[in-house]
This record gives sequence, C-alpha cells and structure tokens, in this order.
Amino acid sequence: MSADGWELIVAGCLGILVGAFAVIAYWISQRSMHRMPQTPAPELDEGLVRMLAVLRSAAIVLDPEDTVVRASAPAYSLGLVRDGLVVPPAIRELIESVRRDGVIRDEELEVARGPLGKGTLLLQVRVAQVTPRHVVVLAEDQTQAKRLEAIRRDFVVNISHELKTPVGALTLLAETVQDAADDPEAVRRFAGRIQTEAVRLSALVHEIIELSRLQVAGALTEVSTVELDDVVKEAVDRARTTADAKRVRLEVGGQSGVQVSGQHDLLVTAVRNLVDNAVAYSGEASRVGVGVRMADDIVEIAVVDEGIGISAADQERVFERFYRVDPARSRETGGTGLGLSIVKHVAADHGGDVTVWSRPGRGSTFTLRLPCAAAPASSEEGAHVHRNAS
Repeated sequence: MSADGWELIVAGCLGILVGAFAVIAYWISQRSMHRMPQTPAPELDEGLVRMLAVLRSAAIVLDPEDTVVRASAPAYSLGLVRDGLVVPPAIRELIESVRRDGVIRDEELEVARGPLGKGTLLLQVRVAQVTPRHVVVLAEDQTQAKRLEAIRRDFVVNISHELKTPVGALTLLAETVQDAADDPEAVRRFAGRIQTEAVRLSALVHEIIELSRLQVAGALTEVSTVELDDVVKEAVDRARTTADAKRVRLEVGGQSGVQVSGQHDLLVTAVRNLVDNAVAYSGEASRVGVGVRMADDIVEIAVVDEGIGISAADQERVFERFYRVDPARSRETGGTGLGLSIVKHVAADHGGDVTVWSRPGRGSTFTLRLPCAAAPASSEEGAHVHRNAS
C-alpha cells in the first residue's frame, strides 16, 4: 500500500475518534446537567407568612418587580393595594429607598383614602427588606387618634351654638303655656309647638352625635362587601313615609348587583340623607329618582329631584356643617343642617366623594361616588393577589 493510502486511513480513523469523543462529551454533559440539583426560587418563610396573617396592621409583601404577592385584609380596606400594586405614591417612594440601600424606613405619611374625593388617612408606615427578594410594608392607621382632639373642640363649639335656639324656644314656650293656663286652646297650640321643637332638638342631638362619631372614627371599623341594591332599598323604604305625606313619588333604577367595600349601615345613612334632602326640597306631587350605575371601577349613586334647586354660591357650601340653603324651609321641615355633611364624611371614609349639580327652579342631582369592591381571595395565611384582579 502506498504512503498516500496509509495517510487516508489514518485521517479517517482520527475523524472517527474525534466524532466519538464529541458524542461522549455531549452525553456526559447532559447527564451532569440532569444530575445537578436545581436551586429553588426563594420563597417566603412560613413563619413570616403566619405572623403577617395575624397582624392588625396592614401588611404587604412585594417581589423584586414591586408586585404584591401577599396582602392582609386591612391593606385592602385602607385602599393601599389595588390590581396587585401598592397605590399611594408616598409608600412607593419609601419602598424604592429601602431597595436602594437596605435601610429600614419608618415614617408618618398622609395618603389619599381612595381614588376619589379629598378623604385622607394618616399612617405610620414601616418598610423593610426581609429576604434578598422580598420587601415588607407595615402600615398602622393613626387617623382616629390624630382627629380626636380636634373633633372634641369642634363638638363643644358646635353644640353650644346650635342647641341655643331650640332650648331657648322651649323655655319661652313653657313660660307662655304657664301664662295661658286659663286658656285651653292656647295651651294646646303652644303644647304642639313644644312637641315640634322637642322633635327638632332630638334630631339635632342625634345627628351631632352621628357626625362626631364619623369624624372621630375616620377609617371604617368593620369592612365587608356591601350589596348596593340592599342599601338603596332600605334607604328609600325609610324615607317613604315622609315622601308619601307630600305625595312625592320615589323611583329606583339603574344597574343592579353592584358591590362596594364598606359598612352597610353607614351607606344606608348616607343614601337616606340624600333622599330625605331631595324630598324636603321638592314640591307636592313631584318625583325623586335614585339611580345606580358603574363607570369604570367607580359606582355612582345619583339622587335626582324636581325641587327648588340651589344657587351656584350655595352649592359651594351645602356640605358644610349646619349650613342651610333656606333657613326658613329648614325650620319648616325640621332640617338640622347636618345631613349633607354626614354624607360627605361617609363618602370620604369609603374612599369616595359626593357632588352636586343644580339650577334654581330646575331641581338638583346629588351623586355619591364610591370605588367598586375589589376583594381578594381569602385564606388563613393571608390573601394572594392576582394580577388581573378587578
């Protein structure tokens, strides 16, 4: 065999050996990869999860993308979490600072109560890095404590001013009855006026207490998912006696099955005050409508009347405590000037607001706007947040 033939044979054998070694090396590498233990993704410590679940404070756990992976019920009731994200910008800034340097932040922050209105919460917020991947936010609601002293002062001023009129009227009427003891007809007439003033005084005291409670309480104490159909029905039923006396027709319409997060009784009080106000300022044999509709993630409850209307100047003040558009009519109807202020506080405590549209002689429309319910799935360890939560 020639030298060229041997060279070809040797070259062919070398090629076969190189190919075989390549196949063996690939097979060994694949076997090694399959045998290597896989490093699990860091998870939350079970003890930490259980501890967060029992805290009364709002507790939020965030992943490296600042997506909420766990949140307690108070975090939702305070409006801090929505659609899997932390809502208040001030808290998001604290989170960014902690991620930058790892230093725990503890600050007092004033944040919006919800997406609507001017309601605010005063929170003591603590943010800390608890694992290489996770940040925890704890928020304690301090609103009630901060409001308490100011409300006590306001209560004393308001009650001393507003109670003066009915108490003075009762004193004068009692003296008049005493002087007219020999005139049965006069006694009956003045006794009727005493009864009217006593009813007005009772209503005033009740609403002062209710308003003070709302202002002191601040954030809601017992939050649940509330059916607005039930709220509107109960509010309208409570106002029906007064409406029937004036032959005012109450009509209810709009969307049904709408839910919000809050307290049923407070929402009934707010809607009833709007309906009572509409009936009081409506003429005989007129109509008052109550409608519910959804606009994006906002629920609107509109109360429409065909009454005397409100001037532009008065519209700016109708939600103030003790402000009366028509003092004479308020005396006639027994109005206290607190009903719309109560509505404003209920709306703010539910993360919403209340607005008015009106024209003198063309009636008024009061609209209570609230965030729709966005309840997370519940579990004993806390609620998981879904990215596509409504």
